Amino acid sequence: MTDFPGAPTTPSTGRLRVLAAMSGGVDSAVAAARAVEAGHEVTGVHLALSSNPQSFRTGARGCCTIEDSRDAWRAADVIGIPFYVWDLAERFREDVIDDFVAEYAAGRTPNPCLRCNEKIKFAALLDKAVALGFDAVCTGHYARIVDLPSGARELHRAVDSAKDQSYVLGVLDADQLAHSLFPLGDTTKEEIRAEAERRGLAVAKKPDSHDICFIADGDTQGFLAKHLGTAPGDILDADGTKLGEHDGAYGFTIGQRKGLRIGRPAADGKPRYVLDISPVNNTVTVGPVEGLDVTGLTAIRPRWCGTEPLADGRYTAQLRAHGEEVPVSASVVDGELRVRLDTPVRGIAPGQAVVLYDGTRVVGSATIATTERPAVTA
Repeated sequence: MTDFPGAPTTPSTGRLRVLAAMSGGVDSAVAAARAVEAGHEVTGVHLALSSNPQSFRTGARGCCTIEDSRDAWRAADVIGIPFYVWDLAERFREDVIDDFVAEYAAGRTPNPCLRCNEKIKFAALLDKAVALGFDAVCTGHYARIVDLPSGARELHRAVDSAKDQSYVLGVLDADQLAHSLFPLGDTTKEEIRAEAERRGLAVAKKPDSHDICFIADGDTQGFLAKHLGTAPGDILDADGTKLGEHDGAYGFTIGQRKGLRIGRPAADGKPRYVLDISPVNNTVTVGPVEGLDVTGLTAIRPRWCGTEPLADGRYTAQLRAHGEEVPVSASVVDGELRVRLDTPVRGIAPGQAVVLYDGTRVVGSATIATTERPAVTA
């Protein structure tokens, strides 16, 4: 039996019962086909994440629409596997959409894709799969799992650095990794599309999904306003001087430059950026770009892809979904992750995830609670 790197330890029959999460895109379709080719007993499932799928993005910009479920069904038919649609709309609303709104209301910047992986694909879906007797869940994420002689498993970056998705998988713990399959981690996107075409999959040339699937028109500020209402407040300079007004602090993000609605330019003529969002007094503070420099951070709710680090260590950290790695020192203090950046990084916001790496290995992930910034001299 031909297997792919990172398959879980097989039972005595050498065959796993695998539940393939099929979004309707090319990646998950090829991942399911590879699991079948490896000799496993595969069942495809599409997750219905909205009670009204037409309210989610359509075409190239979505992953949870009616047309996506049809694409997934057609791919399963070509591959020759059973296919089902599971309704997880209520769980998705509670754990992802409501969390997204609540985080913005609290002045934080969440990552809904990371939360979906944590709460839906590798919690609700995996729990249900195991309860039904499946050995593993297979997805089309670009990441690699490395099996150690001890039997432990490690999560690593994908070969294709441009498509690597290990950042949004950094929330997976050892038990979840033990039941995960990522068949695409050693392949580039171009190779996946070519393989899909060879396999006769109609999604071979389907564009990738982008943005937030549950915001149909891409207007995040409008979506938040609908859920949170209008909440007028002040826009302040770093010294507390009122510069303007806003309709809701939730409509701003740390590092934002455009759309600030400030009536007068800065004294030095330089652009202003959002430096702080305070939901307590409903203010947005703006200032020079240097005010965005972050030298350290504290992150809460750490999750480890294996054993928790026992001492201070040197790592690299990724602070955004498509951000670069930066060298850091990190330690766990009273259950919180403390990170010191070797060089300042701009625009890091509470609510974002920090993911630690040791080489290509994912050490773990935590949610940024506070940041440290050097004083900015006038």
